[in-house]
Amino acid sequence: MTIIPDPVHLDQTTVTALIESDALCQRMRALFDLLDWSVVPETTPDPHQRGPRPHAERAYLKALLLKLSESLTYCTTLRRYLVEHPLLVLELGFTPRLDASQPYGFAVERTVPTSRWFRKKQQTLDAHLLSALLAATVQALLGEIPGLGETVAFDVTHIAAWVKENNPRAYVANRYDPTHQPAGDPDCQLGVKRSTNQEQADGSQKEVKEYYWGYGSGVATSTDPVYGDIVLAEYTQPFNENDVTFFHPLYLQTVASLGFYPTNLTADAAYDAWYVYERAVRHGGIAAVPLNQHGHPHFERDADGVPCCAIGLRMVPQFPFAHTNGYTALRFRCPLVFPQPRDFTCRQPQFASGRGCVKDVNWEKGGLMRVLLNRDSPQFATIYRQRTSCERVNSHSKEQFGLAHPKVRNQRSVEHLTTLTYILINLKALHRARLTNRLLLRQRLA
Repeated sequence: MTIIPDPVHLDQTTVTALIESDALCQRMRALFDLLDWSVVPETTPDPHQRGPRPHAERAYLKALLLKLSESLTYCTTLRRYLVEHPLLVLELGFTPRLDASQPYGFAVERTVPTSRWFRKKQQTLDAHLLSALLAATVQALLGEIPGLGETVAFDVTHIAAWVKENNPRAYVANRYDPTHQPAGDPDCQLGVKRSTNQEQADGSQKEVKEYYWGYGSGVATSTDPVYGDIVLAEYTQPFNENDVTFFHPLYLQTVASLGFYPTNLTADAAYDAWYVYERAVRHGGIAAVPLNQHGHPHFERDADGVPCCAIGLRMVPQFPFAHTNGYTALRFRCPLVFPQPRDFTCRQPQFASGRGCVKDVNWEKGGLMRVLLNRDSPQFATIYRQRTSCERVNSHSKEQFGLAHPKVRNQRSVEHLTTLTYILINLKALHRARLTNRLLLRQRLA
């Protein structure tokens, strides 16, 4: 009794039936059907070009998404996996190299691109195309999740470069010298992952820093108690950049993906900058960010934002001007000196000089919100708790998809892997959302 049909007699109908009955092919088809492939242009091969027809760009994108989904660390492993699953090669859309003498009617080894070519494609993918795919997943999720994007959280996580300088067991001279670029990755930079204070024997405090060569991956996320966490935008750059430098690219991508401005923003103290609050206050919301004085002294203010001098007197506004940091500032003067000197004395050294206290205050709406925001209010606490969605997304990307230590050696490959990872996270969220909505609809109709 013959169970497997004779390959010579395999036709399109038989191969299609085999694919329809293959569990792996159907699982991957269900995943990839969630993507809006209309944003990926189809290239028509030149009929006059000699040689075999090139594979479609969609096939490479699906293969690299498969690599992450199936936890295939290396492109070599990906190629071996595809060679061992010929039906999956057809399902992904690779153009088969026909050979009637081979099982399934095509030569799998000749069809599947080499691991070197997979690595090349992983590095040279169109970043705008990947961003469009990520934005398409956000638009699909907007149709499933009510209120998505009303509050957006921002955070940055580290990505360790694949270099021996990050291996504590390997001897490396000048391991943490920022002028000594690792040979394994020409793009990575040295940064501080965390900084802690350790108490010394004499009771003093010593700052201890943990260094890494690598990159920073910034994400903007939104969360829902029923549907879970969604990635709205991502941005990757070398690890030596400050966290707040990620905000503007992430915010612009978020607005483009959502199609509207989010109401509330939240992030950790690294994002305590006036322009973060400015984006929220202009759209009727707040930015739930802890106050970080950055080493500057704190001074008292009245409820309307007017500063008070060292002895508690309300200062007098003089004139507005454009500050070098990009905001409109308002200069305040000592009320004992300006606008007319008064018959009072003050022990402050500025008063003795005849000038009195002078303060240049950020007078933008965001700058005022930064210092006047009630961080003990229930509204602040509720919005700030949503910041943990970024932490869950980062944990998911690292533990399930290996984003903490990607096995690539250049920045473009790291950038493309991060985008593919967040696309995959959104696809799984979209699958959960549609299942949840079908279940809720069934319960409502019952």
